[in-house]
Amino acid sequence: MAGIHFQFVDFKQLLRLNIGIADRLDENRAESFTILYCDLSEIEDEIINNALKEILRTSDTIANHKKDYFFVLPYTDKYGAEIVKKLFDTKFDKFLNSFLISYPVDGESAEEVTEVLQTRVKHFCKKDLDYLDMLN
Repeated sequence: MAGIHFQFVDFKQLLRLNIGIADRLDENRAESFTILYCDLSEIEDEIINNALKEILRTSDTIANHKKDYFFVLPYTDKYGAEIVKKLFDTKFDKFLNSFLISYPVDGESAEEVTEVLQTRVKHFCKKDLDYLDMLN
């Protein structure tokens, strides 16, 4: 298993793609996908890469800005994403600074989702994600 890694500049496009797929396939508009944000600043790159290969599914996607990682987990609710987060905590032997948001519960568009993510990460994780504003 392993997630698919995307360039960070494509993060909002990746969200738009997942929103489009979710809207097409999920008429109930339940939690169609969840974004797991993790601050991996204290973890070595080699350990991160090994964990991604072991933990993520081939349908999961990754975008990172330096050591801030954003995992898009399709057809995964917050409970399922929390399980993924706990697997990372165990693999890294560290409680990670992280946050979860889901589409469409926490936002109806890529812009809303990233705005909610920025606001909540700033409040709960004390981490500024203002660089998300630079994405198209």
